[in-house]
Amino acid sequence: MASRNQPRERAGAVVVAAGESRRMGGVDKIFAPLLGVPLIVHPLRVFNDSPRVDDIVLVVSPARVEEARLVVNEHGLSKVRAVRTGGVRRQDSVLAGLEALPPCEWALVHDGARCCVSPSLIEAGLEAVRESGAAIAAVPVKDTVKAVAEQRVQSTLDRSALWAVQTPQVFRTELILEAHRRCQELVTDDAAMVERLGVPVRVFMGAYDNLKVTTPEDLLLAEAILCARAGQGR
Repeated sequence: MASRNQPRERAGAVVVAAGESRRMGGVDKIFAPLLGVPLIVHPLRVFNDSPRVDDIVLVVSPARVEEARLVVNEHGLSKVRAVRTGGVRRQDSVLAGLEALPPCEWALVHDGARCCVSPSLIEAGLEAVRESGAAIAAVPVKDTVKAVAEQRVQSTLDRSALWAVQTPQVFRTELILEAHRRCQELVTDDAAMVERLGVPVRVFMGAYDNLKVTTPEDLLLAEAILCARAGQGR
């Protein structure tokens, strides 16, 4: 934390929402209605209202850029500095967002489909990242996990060492930019690029209700979670 005499280091967030929503039955989940507003408004509000976040860049598919800008303006998301077009791969979309951020010490990368992110996760990530410059939200796996090939069990994995990775993932901005520019392989999350640089990645406790909307059923779960939070004043 910054002292009273030391300015707080700036933090920027890249919210990635450029996917194809292939398992949503033809509905673009990012703009699907959720409690009366497009789904993407929920995570954007959390980052916008966080006193720890200074700037936000939203990344969407090329066909949704103008619609996204209208949503940002309509809902008064004043920290969203830019809406950018995503690339072919998720990592291309993240890099486009990172390069559009104003100068900042820390960069948070968040999947827009994780609409139940909480202020406490942002706080936890920005504290954890100071250890090595890279920190990711994750939760211990609850279920037994088996390695399967051709519908046959190959082995049962030790779940005590398995964590399900979430977002936000938080990095020193210079580090994650270097990782993106040096990594050409296809990866499923930003931390994998940092790992390839040999930099330790800290894990901080995520939340089981920080779900990623992937199917229509997930929308119902997200609605229930957000309604429960509203009832608890969270």
